[in-house]
Amino acid sequence: MNCESAKEHLIDLLAHQVPETERATIEAHLAQCPDCRAELEATRQLWGAMGNVPVPEPGEKVRTRFYAMLETYQHAEAQKRQRSWKSIRRRINRFLTPQLATRVAYSLALVLVGVAGGYWLSAKKAPAYEQQISELDAQVKEMRQTVLLSLLENQSATERLRAVEYTKDIEHADEKVVEALLSTLNNDSNENVRLVTLEALVPLAGDPKVREGLVQSIVKQESPLVQSALADVMVKLQEKRSVKPLRQLLRQENLNDFVKVKIEQSIKDLT
Repeated sequence: MNCESAKEHLIDLLAHQVPETERATIEAHLAQCPDCRAELEATRQLWGAMGNVPVPEPGEKVRTRFYAMLETYQHAEAQKRQRSWKSIRRRINRFLTPQLATRVAYSLALVLVGVAGGYWLSAKKAPAYEQQISELDAQVKEMRQTVLLSLLENQSATERLRAVEYTKDIEHADEKVVEALLSTLNNDSNENVRLVTLEALVPLAGDPKVREGLVQSIVKQESPLVQSALADVMVKLQEKRSVKPLRQLLRQENLNDFVKVKIEQSIKDLT
């Protein structure tokens, strides 16, 4: 703590309003700083002198004058409210003629007729609008799938990763999209693309074709990361058909030791 910060807390220190944690820091600084100790002593003397200053007693007529002023103020406010209410009533009476009342009633009737007519027309046209929205939604989904399939064939791994991300916006992937994702999982040259594709396929595992494709993909993987991720997915899905390809993977030469332990544990969890 520096001197400036310590001096800012001197009054609080004298008033016992400094937290214990900060108090210890301030006292440690005062122990090492003569200037701040002198400032504290001067502040303590001023504090004591101010405490000895006598507080003047209010005069005998203060209370009487206060209530007299309060009564005058309340009376003036009451008169203002009364004048304001009378003015509003006069304005209402001035404008509220039989002719005006007839016009207001006629206007309200027109508004009600318009609202009712609009509601009837909107209810009549609703099915047509819903059909148009449904058709547009189908077109957007088809466009997304077309873009996804096109990007999966791109030479750039970044573009292929972006294509896989598009699957999050597709509620129901069709057969072409599923086949393209499984092909990417098995054949893509980039390990990261295969991992992201595996993540995208897991939410689609309710499709029997996706489950079958994931099981068949086990023996096609050479990357330890993808092999390990697939083993975790099989346990998550409780796909017992994966036990056979997992055991087949265990027999491969030069299998990563970590992957070997992972697969053995996955087989135990599944059996």
